[in-house]
Amino acid sequence: MPLLVLEGADGCGKTTQAGRLETRLLAAGRPVRRLREPGGTVLGEAVRGLLLDPATAACPAAELFGYQLARAQLCHEVIAPALAAGTWVVLDRFWHSTLAYQAYGLGLDLANVRAVVDLAVGPVRPDLALWLDVPPDQAAARADARSTRDRIEARDAAYHQRVYDGYRNMAIQGDLMRIDGLGSTDEVAARIDSAVAALQR
Repeated sequence: MPLLVLEGADGCGKTTQAGRLETRLLAAGRPVRRLREPGGTVLGEAVRGLLLDPATAACPAAELFGYQLARAQLCHEVIAPALAAGTWVVLDRFWHSTLAYQAYGLGLDLANVRAVVDLAVGPVRPDLALWLDVPPDQAAARADARSTRDRIEARDAAYHQRVYDGYRNMAIQGDLMRIDGLGSTDEVAARIDSAVAALQR
C-alpha cells in the first residue's frame, strides 16, 4: 500500500492537511495510519520531546543522529509492518525534512546526510512525497501566531530561508512534488487530492 508523505516548512499547513487526507481516505474505505516524525513510537516520542525542547543543546551532528534514531525505529516498528499489512500510511515529514533542515539548513554535507538517512529508513520509500510550498515569510507568520515555538522554529530567518531553498531544490530534482500551499485549506486539500488520485491510476 502507498506511503504518502507531506513535507514543508513549519507553518506550511502540512499537519492540518495530513489530518484531512486521513479523513478522506478513511471515508473512501481505505485502511489508514497517520504518523508524524519524529514520533510514532515510544522511543520516537521521547526523542521528539528532547529534540524540540528549546532547552536542549545539540550540535548539528547530534541533531542529525537524533532524528535518525527516531526514524529508524518508526520505519522498523510501524511503517514497514503497516504497509505490508495493506494499510495506507500518511506521514507528516520524512527524510526530506532531514535534508532540508540539517543538510541545507545547518550546512552538513549532503552526501553524508543522505547516507545516514538511507541506513535509517532501510527499504522504506515513499510512493508520493508532496512539498507544500509556502514562502518563508508567510510560513513564519503562521508559526509566530502559535503560543510557543520549539527549538527549530525559533531559529532565525536566514536558517529558514536555507530550509526553504533545500525543499525547492529537492522539488526541482524530482525528490518531491510541489503543491502550492497558498489559498484556503480546501483549495490546498483539492490539490493534494489530485496528486493522490493520479497515484492510484
